Amino acid sequence: MNILHLDENHSLLIEQLAELGHTNHEDYTSSKAEIEAKIHEYNGFIIRSRFQIDANFLAKATNLKFIGRVGAGLENIDCEFAEQQGIKLISAPEGNRNAVGEHALGMLLSLFNKLNKADREVRNGKWLREANRGIELDGQTVGIIGYGNMGKAFAKKLRGFDVDVIFYDLKENIGDKNATQVSLSELQERATVLSLHTPQTSRTLNMINEKFIKKFKHSFWLLNTARGKSVVTQDLVEALKSGKILGAGLDVLEYEKSSFENLFNDNQMPAAFKYLIQSENVLLSPHVAGWTKESKEKLAQTIVDKIKRHFHKF
Repeated sequence: MNILHLDENHSLLIEQLAELGHTNHEDYTSSKAEIEAKIHEYNGFIIRSRFQIDANFLAKATNLKFIGRVGAGLENIDCEFAEQQGIKLISAPEGNRNAVGEHALGMLLSLFNKLNKADREVRNGKWLREANRGIELDGQTVGIIGYGNMGKAFAKKLRGFDVDVIFYDLKENIGDKNATQVSLSELQERATVLSLHTPQTSRTLNMINEKFIKKFKHSFWLLNTARGKSVVTQDLVEALKSGKILGAGLDVLEYEKSSFENLFNDNQMPAAFKYLIQSENVLLSPHVAGWTKESKEKLAQTIVDKIKRHFHKF
């Protein structure tokens, strides 16, 4: 097959596809319109998040057999139209699930022990022990929403702690030795930590809002390594101010899709985000939970393996 690569990935992706007899073409700079004009020449293309793959784009891809998304989510692709066209959709959530699980745990432990705050203070000549007294993870009830690859990976990382791990998911009867499945209302009744591991869908857009937060019995800690638009930032800030949310670890933000750097120029910064970056009980990272050296290789290998499985009969 002729395969077009629209984003740079681990070199093994191109190397192994070539070994399988495919012809690789790389185009990391052309505009969407320019790609659209030549997409009919290709049987497959591989993308991360360079641009939206809409129905109009796919209609021009008359010879396309598959789309490889080097990542977990497929929200930047019109999946329904692609499937109508007989195009195989290939993603790689297995590739970075371990990285996401470790990052979520790291954020949680850092929040509980005020590591970033303490580090900053010591560097500035402040030795404040009582102000940096932490809390322990043991004894907490961790609630996970979304028990797919990422949610399961996080639950597995929690096995070394004396915690109750519960989860809510639309799929039924998927509990395992690492976590117990419960209803959403029970999760809101019991959880003292909430970790999101959901894709971006109509159900999850603005899911964590004022109404949702108020249904929690206990004040809780929030982790989001999933999708930024799942959390209404203004409602999160109000909950942080009131103490209903004790702290937040956010690897993703509602504002990501616009140029993030522009938020810091020309008074473009929303008041809610300004509050987050000034808060000592908020930990932020730039959508890197699944972005490790190991996951880069695993993501690429997963895509190759799935292409082999679907298009190579041995």
